[in-house]
Amino acid sequence: MPTRRSAPIAQLDLFAGPDPLGPVYREAAAVAARLPPKLHFGTSSWFSTGWEGLVWSRRYTESDLAHDGLREYARHPLLTTVGIDRSYYAPLPPADLDRYASQLPPGFKCVLKAPASVTSAIVPNRRDESPVANPDYCSVERFQRDLGDAVLGHFLPHTAAVLFEFPMVPRAFSGDAAAFARRLDAMLSELDPRIPVAVELRDPGLLKTAYASVLRERRAAHVYNLHTHMPLPGAQRAVVALRDQPFAVVRLLMPPHTRYEERRRDFAPFNRLQDVDPARRADTLSVIVEALGGGLETWVLVNNKAEGSSPLTIRALAEAVAGG
Repeated sequence: MPTRRSAPIAQLDLFAGPDPLGPVYREAAAVAARLPPKLHFGTSSWFSTGWEGLVWSRRYTESDLAHDGLREYARHPLLTTVGIDRSYYAPLPPADLDRYASQLPPGFKCVLKAPASVTSAIVPNRRDESPVANPDYCSVERFQRDLGDAVLGHFLPHTAAVLFEFPMVPRAFSGDAAAFARRLDAMLSELDPRIPVAVELRDPGLLKTAYASVLRERRAAHVYNLHTHMPLPGAQRAVVALRDQPFAVVRLLMPPHTRYEERRRDFAPFNRLQDVDPARRADTLSVIVEALGGGLETWVLVNNKAEGSSPLTIRALAEAVAGG
């Protein structure tokens, strides 16, 4: 990632001529006007430089977008939420949350990832080394130190949910489904109730009724995810019913049996759709429609690796909901 940025995005916008995204915004606004107010679409992050003409009015560097991009992102009529995933890899400085908040309009809410320091049963970032049990796995104290306190003090009005993503690790470390459910329950019982919580599984062996019972008891949301190891989002309802959710979160990451690095290589620069499966889309839409029918605030986050371009997938899903 470049270390130097060009002029701030806000400054560039201030002196720009006719808005190059004007037609894009007008078309998107016409679709957005027909969407239920409780439906929020967004991308998994906002650093994709290839979205020029889709989200960005000009070519930006990743550094530009990381520092100033949320302001322009939030102008797009169909993008009413966004994922903040850098908090998964390292503690997020409160000053960065303050900067993000300053770029967002009132009521714009984000889904932040809880740190891997808490959600991984093995010590994260030990590449090519034997796995070691993580002593801070499901530690509320570590969560508060790495993210929770910063969210409460600096970003709560802009927080739709903090998402606890539990990666697939050897069963010797994660435990079986019952052991995982007990550990999850212990953690959720101690979290500050002001923080909305969503839980995402990457291991289908943990998607059991004990897990669903914990979420229901603790009023935490399940993330209906499209992911290489997981059943389709719609199929996950057989274990975790939408009627039991405090709110709904759908994350479209990668289709089953696909590889992250291959899709990142093949789909870059993420400015066109490349893998559209009508059956997968119909499955996703069935979850969205059921959630909205149940009166749930519904957050849908899309990754470029789902179909090739998050903004274009969102546009297609939004048109389908609006037309339905």
